[in-house]
Amino acid sequence: MRGDARGLVGHAGAVLLRKCADQAGLTGALGAVLARLERSPVWDRGVVLVNLAVAIVLGATSMRQITLLAHQALLFGDPPSDSTVRRALEPIGADPVLLVRIAKARAKVRAHVWKLIEATETGFPWLTVAGKVLTGWVVIDIDATIVLAHSNKEGASATFKKTWGFHPLAAWCANTQESLAMLLRRGPAGSNTAADHLEAAIAQIPTRRRAKLLIRVDGAGATHDLLERLEGLNTTRRTVRYTVGWKITDVDGAAIAALPEAVWEPGLNQDGSLHAHAAVAELTGVNRRAGAWKTRLVVRRVKPSGRQKATLTGFEKRAGWKYSIIATNIGRMRAVPGSHQVQFIDVLHRSHASVEDRVRTNKAMGLRNLPSKVWTVNLG
Repeated sequence: MRGDARGLVGHAGAVLLRKCADQAGLTGALGAVLARLERSPVWDRGVVLVNLAVAIVLGATSMRQITLLAHQALLFGDPPSDSTVRRALEPIGADPVLLVRIAKARAKVRAHVWKLIEATETGFPWLTVAGKVLTGWVVIDIDATIVLAHSNKEGASATFKKTWGFHPLAAWCANTQESLAMLLRRGPAGSNTAADHLEAAIAQIPTRRRAKLLIRVDGAGATHDLLERLEGLNTTRRTVRYTVGWKITDVDGAAIAALPEAVWEPGLNQDGSLHAHAAVAELTGVNRRAGAWKTRLVVRRVKPSGRQKATLTGFEKRAGWKYSIIATNIGRMRAVPGSHQVQFIDVLHRSHASVEDRVRTNKAMGLRNLPSKVWTVNLG
């Protein structure tokens, strides 16, 4: 043991990741799906994919760097070649049916792992927001991020941020911090085109945990299609609540200006304490757009920071506040007292910001550097 952080074995934990995948059944499940592609492959494709994931954790930034696993040859055997990795990935991205089969295999393994989590002493990790435990609610956070392309990769194009690359859309389970689904998209894709991604994310949630879902989507620009799809997910056996960022227009600004000062309530911090510089209010009955969209609107105001002052609208400059609006269908959330209050809805949506940690983690785990120039390989 050393205390100076020198001479350490950086790859010592790789075996735990591999054993976790093996014992949870992921390696075998992927191998069973991909075995249909070839009658007698030299390499089990499930082993190749899991080994690639382990290599990425160890710092691999290309398919060639699967050779990092050579340090663990006594445990894993000699690593596959980069051409073997490519042959494993390419048919996945080229076959939508195969992607569905892999998604089903992942969902089956996840259901098993969640049973193991539930059997622990602490049980399943329900979220706590403003001192309220969201018992029974599985929370899905959807967000998009820019992935830069530093070479001429297939599908790379100009992004809305005037960079060059891709704009993948991902969904995470906030309870367990797992990545549920990832959709590779070209650069110009919008930040809120999440409608087609919803079913893929929900399909990864074990069936017994789909009764109560909360879906949070950040970013201004909610669309009719997105909100209608979210509302349409409700069934007699499933309750779906959502919070979505809402782009402020002149109509919204006029509605905010019409609010009496007395209706504003202090905002809350994540621990439930009062926020010193923020306030929230119900905007639904004042804003005629809310009726047309059949949704509830909650508005938040905060004193603008120095950075925010440069992007304030004329209305915000005159008012001296920075405004944001949340669209939601939350009337009440079962087993969550006070969930109908605007203060709680505001802090509930703002806790979606933790998704930025998931984005950073995914980029550190390989998303930042797509491995190939070929779209189907990157998709796989």
